[in-house]
Amino acid sequence: MNAPGISVLILTKNEQQDLPGALQSVAWSDDVHVFDSYSTDATVEIARAASATVHSRTFDDYATHRNAALALPFRYPWLFILDADERPTPELSAEMQRVVAEAPNTAGFRLRRRDFLFGTWLEHAQISPYYIRLVRAGRAKYTRAINEVLEVDGPVAELLHPLDHFPFSKGMAHWIAKHNTYSSMEAELIAREQGLQNPSLRSALSHPDFHTRRPHQKALFYRLPARPLIKWCYMMFFRGAVLDGAAGVTYATLQAFYEYLIVLKTKELRRGGA
Repeated sequence: MNAPGISVLILTKNEQQDLPGALQSVAWSDDVHVFDSYSTDATVEIARAASATVHSRTFDDYATHRNAALALPFRYPWLFILDADERPTPELSAEMQRVVAEAPNTAGFRLRRRDFLFGTWLEHAQISPYYIRLVRAGRAKYTRAINEVLEVDGPVAELLHPLDHFPFSKGMAHWIAKHNTYSSMEAELIAREQGLQNPSLRSALSHPDFHTRRPHQKALFYRLPARPLIKWCYMMFFRGAVLDGAAGVTYATLQAFYEYLIVLKTKELRRGGA
């Protein structure tokens, strides 16, 4: 069944394992675009076999790359943005098709993403579960080169049903390698003082928009001593990652290690290292 009014954008780089499932999950759209970073596996062939439109671009940074994808010529006025390791639930797919016909003044929709590890939903451990993924074409743009934020020009409403995310689908080694790269990019932003320079505690704690709170929270967090330990304790006991069992404890520990890599690499850069 086609979904008039919704195009789909999937960004890829060597996603032959996860892409088939992603494409199947959005088979209700007849305007699916795969924005590929010159994959060396069968990603492009899989996309074309599923009748998706393939575009290729060399990756530079996350915000610039995603903004280039948003500028593609989509068939419909609404755009659903998906990663290859994400799956909209059938209920979410039906909800999106319904709301685009009922929201004449809305520019975007925010939804809850459910991250999974060891087959367990990280209900408590997941720090940032809310994302804007359904937007009017031409009314959204990304900011920040790493851990990019999607900004929407206009009112944003809420979707009730979740988007499922499987960040460990390619294995633990892949997740660690990816976050090793992320930590290098984060450290470079911090060392060069390219992040938010005058964060506000009020905005970090009480601003009504999550995407405004988050940059202030991160900028304040980067100024704290013992950040990896603080993050682990925050995730384990304040967020309640321990309630997610072994998956939650593992995820909190991985996130604390990721924070430690950022600390080490920032110090290295400030000392004139690699």
